[in-house]
Amino acid sequence: MLRIKNLNKSYGNRKVLQNLTFNITSGEVYGLLGANGAGKTTTINIICNLLNADSGYITINNQPISETTKKLIGIAPQENLLYKTLSCAENLQFFANIYGLNREMKKQQVEATLKAVNLLDRAKSPVETLSGGMQRRLNIAVALVHQPKLVILDEPTTGLDIEARYEIWDLIRQLKNQGMTILLTTHLLDEAERLCNKIGILKNGQILAEGSLSELKTLIPGQEVLVLQTTQEEQAIALAQEYGFTTRRYGNDLAFLLPEPLELKDILARFDGIPIDSISRQPVRLEHIYVEITQAKYSHHT
Repeated sequence: MLRIKNLNKSYGNRKVLQNLTFNITSGEVYGLLGANGAGKTTTINIICNLLNADSGYITINNQPISETTKKLIGIAPQENLLYKTLSCAENLQFFANIYGLNREMKKQQVEATLKAVNLLDRAKSPVETLSGGMQRRLNIAVALVHQPKLVILDEPTTGLDIEARYEIWDLIRQLKNQGMTILLTTHLLDEAERLCNKIGILKNGQILAEGSLSELKTLIPGQEVLVLQTTQEEQAIALAQEYGFTTRRYGNDLAFLLPEPLELKDILARFDGIPIDSISRQPVRLEHIYVEITQAKYSHHT
């Protein structure tokens, strides 16, 4: 559906994208993860034909990007693109006009899209009367009204409370179940973990690693994470190394990546003689993978 090959973009001496390459297949939710400044927004602007790349190419539905591919894309940007004094239906009618939908199609799509985002009962409500979560759902509806082939959701839950975030996640799952192709940019790792079939980790304009969550887990030198609090960290680290555990710091936490999951009693036996204040075992999660890859600790990119 979307193919990006060797995309480069610089602003003066600053390289924003460096040979960026990734593909999204039809019906897939692809999570593009990266810190602010990693190149996510620049990538989106080039896909939407709002910005020219210095080199490389992009195709959508096998067509090179151009003015005509714009209507194949629906975008819900971070900032809501909504007219506050207009109603939900009027906002969608306005954007349907921009995409050139005829009267019959427009009426049908406005209703179908409001229903899809669970706002049909608020069709006549002015946007300014909606909660933040409802406004964000309407913002996604704007991206869907013209039945695009590819939907780009740029940080869709930023700034929302947890209940509104769950509503957006449910909506994205519904779109996924309907076979929609979605490019999701986010810096919320649990969001990507829950929603994406495939994840690309972006840093300095390059994809450092990509794959499904289970594929990305193979890039970490451990199958389980052990977080330990002790007053004798040096001794704990020395013991852990003897057992082949990999030492990591996550913020202030001392952690060990275990080559294989162990029972708690076996773990305690290995640290016998060391005072332990607390101990917790965690599955390998995307946050561990992300830190491993972006801090260049794993062998492919060191």
